[in-house]
Amino acid sequence: MNHFGVEPTVSAEHILHGLNPEQRKAATTTDGPVMIIAGPGSGKTRVLTTRMAYMIGTGEADPAGILALTFTNKAAREMKERVAGLVQNERMEPRWLGTFHSVMARVLRSHADKLGYTRSYSIYDTSDSERLIRDLMVSRRMDPKKMKPRSVQRLISEAKNKMLKPSEVTKEGKTGTATAAAELYLPYEQALKKANAFDFDDLLLKPIILFQRFPDILARYQDQWTHVHIDEYQDTNHVQYRLARTIASRRRNICVVGDDAQSIYAFRGADIGNILSFKSDYPDAVVVRLEQNYRSTKAILRLASVSIANNRKQLKKQLWTDNSEGPKVQNIWALTEQDEADHVRRIIREMRIRKGYSFDDFAVLYRTNAQSRALEAAMVRNDVPYQIIGGVSFYQKREVKDALAYLRVLVNPSDDVSLRRIINLPTRGIGKKTINDLTTFAGRHQISLWEVIADFQRIGLGVRAVRAVGAFKDLIDSCSALQEPPQVVARRIFKDSLLLQHLRKDDTVEGQNRLENVEELLNAVAEYGLGVGSAGSLAGFLQEVALFTDADASDGGNGKVTLMTIHASKGSEYPVVFITGLEEDLFPVLSADESAESMEEERRLFYVGVTRAKAQLFLLHASSRMRFGMQETRQYSRFLEEVEHEVEAIVYRPTATVRSARSFARQGRNVAQPQRGSTGLSIKIEPGSRVQHRDFGSGTVLSVTGSGDRRRAEVYFDHVGPKTLMLRLAPLRVADL
Repeated sequence: MNHFGVEPTVSAEHILHGLNPEQRKAATTTDGPVMIIAGPGSGKTRVLTTRMAYMIGTGEADPAGILALTFTNKAAREMKERVAGLVQNERMEPRWLGTFHSVMARVLRSHADKLGYTRSYSIYDTSDSERLIRDLMVSRRMDPKKMKPRSVQRLISEAKNKMLKPSEVTKEGKTGTATAAAELYLPYEQALKKANAFDFDDLLLKPIILFQRFPDILARYQDQWTHVHIDEYQDTNHVQYRLARTIASRRRNICVVGDDAQSIYAFRGADIGNILSFKSDYPDAVVVRLEQNYRSTKAILRLASVSIANNRKQLKKQLWTDNSEGPKVQNIWALTEQDEADHVRRIIREMRIRKGYSFDDFAVLYRTNAQSRALEAAMVRNDVPYQIIGGVSFYQKREVKDALAYLRVLVNPSDDVSLRRIINLPTRGIGKKTINDLTTFAGRHQISLWEVIADFQRIGLGVRAVRAVGAFKDLIDSCSALQEPPQVVARRIFKDSLLLQHLRKDDTVEGQNRLENVEELLNAVAEYGLGVGSAGSLAGFLQEVALFTDADASDGGNGKVTLMTIHASKGSEYPVVFITGLEEDLFPVLSADESAESMEEERRLFYVGVTRAKAQLFLLHASSRMRFGMQETRQYSRFLEEVEHEVEAIVYRPTATVRSARSFARQGRNVAQPQRGSTGLSIKIEPGSRVQHRDFGSGTVLSVTGSGDRRRAEVYFDHVGPKTLMLRLAPLRVADL
């Protein structure tokens, strides 16, 4: 029996069985600060759980003395189960193993009264916080339509995560939403306290305040928590960093596990500096590097290492594996996003037939949510079952359904469900009472809501309601009367209804995603119109879209292909992975300043995507992609250029068998890989020059800007109009005069 009164049921050697030397060192080094740098696929979770089981099993720690903080409840549950399985005694699993928020909520439950709250406090989620902020804005005569409560909430959240008090957030030099956030921060805090509520940020911030004000409470927890573990340390923000430092400051038995190369959540406040500076914070820390990868082939791992080597700010490590070499990573060049999606679908089909893979062995990754649309279309057309992780189906997203409702009303004004959805979206002065009056009249006379609106004068509405309903009727009538291609009608209704303007006002990451999704819907309408020519109509497009929602509910019976953003893929692995959209300004997404920090995070995101693959990896990019309803020339990603010696370049044409670019050249086809040496960078191009492009034909150079690799030319092509091309990538030649 150990000195905590629990009889170990298994030996230490049994617990440590199967660990490699570095994993064993990480699990058995239990005194003082320890940093475990865990590369992808290196057995991070196994090491962390074995470490806790080892300390409990050998009597070095009481199960109630181990504090282990994670970022997801799923990870916490998995760790508890693994520890209990290793020690073969459920009574010996760690008592304080959970997410940062759940563990700190437990602390606050015991001591909330010290901060002026009761122990039965409420926890406000983001929507609760937004609702509270909206009420505060209205009470102060701030217009929630001009300044989104969500944007104000986000700025207040950022201030809390920087540990700024309301008095430290100044309004000077700020305008708009930032001024509103500064003005509302203190009233918001007061309203939360009046409601006896904490928001999500408070669950981390208030314990720090508690420990600062009451050192005796801090000392109690420091005595209890003899060993502190933090998973995914690279994802911690400033408040989480301060919590960890504060709790571990007495005993200094802190073990952090993470990988700086997988730090991809700066937009959520994660600070990569926390893991990069751990050795500075704890000079005596033992650093253990888990570099053996058990997941990927040598080819995949080599490409990942070559890519991440281009980042300057990183901890030294060299990944290796005993796995097989595996097939070479393929770099596939498609013409459009439809070609790209079709190629993904074709490879899935062939690998299932030739290698016996099931659908759930495949993952298709992308940088932005809007990219899922073309991929979903390819899956549906070919009866490939799929699931979207981290989001709903493209056509089931709220903002897309809102936009589709406008189109449905244009095609079928009797569609009351769609009409009610958009009649006051965005808000246009048609309030609940007016809608109730219209609906009641329609029900009483057994007519559609639109028939009532078409003759609303007889209802006896108020002056303001008459004006608002009349304007809405005119909007629908004018757009319904347009004799234009479907994409023109769609853009007109989205613009005139102020739907696009409404979406642009939300400057949060989520708001930007919603705007991109509606713009992607416009791309879908445009592609439909181009595909069917003069026969295209909104009715035909909407009928085609209905197939997506019908197919969405079906199950292929043999698993599903996974579609998700690379952010959502972290922590997962698949035998076959596709990374799509590897083009400049898409992946990497270029920020306004294109700072070194943001570019390094984009490269870490690429690294995460690559290392999800176990057996085979495909990297895809398109020569052109639909954007804002128009086809736009694309330049392939710098990340592809950095790993060009580790990939097999493939050119894909939908009308031909897939061959290597070299094979195309041998057969005399006018196809070139988008790489150096096959571009217009080395030829003399200046304003006025006549040039020839492989796909766009003849054109005249209007202007040339930039220098070196960033040199661009604006060219007006005779048949397709203006295009801006990066000369290092564009297949141009000076035209014969």
